[in-house]
Amino acid sequence: MAPTSGPAARIIHYAAPATPPDESSLSALPDLNTKTLTTQKNPFPKPLVPPAELVFGRSFTDHMLAAEWTSSEGWFPPRITPYQNLSLDPATSTLHYAFCAFEGMKAYKDRQGHTRMFRPDKNMQRLNKSVARIALPQFDADQAVELLKRFVRLEERFIPDSKGYSLYLRPTMIGTQRSLGVGPPASALFYTIACPVGPYYPSGFKAVSLSADTAAVRAWPGGVGQYKLGANYAPGIVPQMQAATEGYHQILWLFRDDSPEGKGEDYVTEVGTMNLFVAFQHADGRKELVTPPLDGTILEGIVRESIVELAHERLAKEGWQMNERRITMRELAEASKDGSLLEVFGSGTAAVVAPVRKIAWKGSVIDCNLPPGEEAGELAKKITGWFNAISYGDEDHPWSVLCD
Repeated sequence: MAPTSGPAARIIHYAAPATPPDESSLSALPDLNTKTLTTQKNPFPKPLVPPAELVFGRSFTDHMLAAEWTSSEGWFPPRITPYQNLSLDPATSTLHYAFCAFEGMKAYKDRQGHTRMFRPDKNMQRLNKSVARIALPQFDADQAVELLKRFVRLEERFIPDSKGYSLYLRPTMIGTQRSLGVGPPASALFYTIACPVGPYYPSGFKAVSLSADTAAVRAWPGGVGQYKLGANYAPGIVPQMQAATEGYHQILWLFRDDSPEGKGEDYVTEVGTMNLFVAFQHADGRKELVTPPLDGTILEGIVRESIVELAHERLAKEGWQMNERRITMRELAEASKDGSLLEVFGSGTAAVVAPVRKIAWKGSVIDCNLPPGEEAGELAKKITGWFNAISYGDEDHPWSVLCD
């Protein structure tokens, strides 16, 4: 890697064998270890961007966390170094065959000035699942969380004190073997960068409109839709651009199931890069919050999982049923017409909750029951309040992990 500023600093690229060793030898190799972490502070600290001027993913902190792996020597000591460019050979495997997995997570600052992360263990567990699916090395998830804590503590000055602001973390792993052969990479790089971010909705909720179309499919049974891989994101850009030209904010990804069990229905999967939730109040008075099940086509969202758990714990006391089941577009359309559709919202790290106003499907528009002038339903507001209280440490909860 070559630095973007300041004196030269490099992470050494180790020579890797042509083929990985067998699994038994891998288990004896060194794993990630916080005790071997070294830190080189950036001698040229960056000026802080005024909070009101922050744009997601544009301003980065002073440092990065990185560790290299080879199949012959395992994980090398992790390092925190000044933020810098990567130096990759043009034949590097990630550039050709998409050996890339990543996470999105946030660190927050509480009222006492302490830094916190939201369920970092879940992110590292999911990253381990993702990298294993594309033949990249797994790692000790607990040690990775400890490394992230050290990194966040070093960069805490970038987190504005105001509520709504946070430090977005992007842990990433790429295959770095210099080879055009198609096979498991014999070397890899695990690194984390961070950027300060402001509120997703600076002036309050803003409901989105969706275009539901079966022309493009995000994921399919037996594929890799459940993993957070770079290769899952680029193909979604063109359909998103098409939806934007038609006046819609996002794509509602569908999967048409023509099997006997699926009966040729269009099933809801995800919205943009978020999971989806639908709230119903049925004719018998039963209130139901639904999200599609983790059937291999749905990303195992950390926010999704947390909403499901909170719904079982808290909404159940208010008479709600929380179900993970398939949802058809026909069901959504009929519920909108008969008044049983209460609200629809997406969930993800960036927005936590993103309310939906309407969905275009097969030449008609499905109204998602948001009255004119209202930008979020009561359930979306309540869940967002729970998440904010936990994330910023206002509520004592095990999901909010101190970095101190």
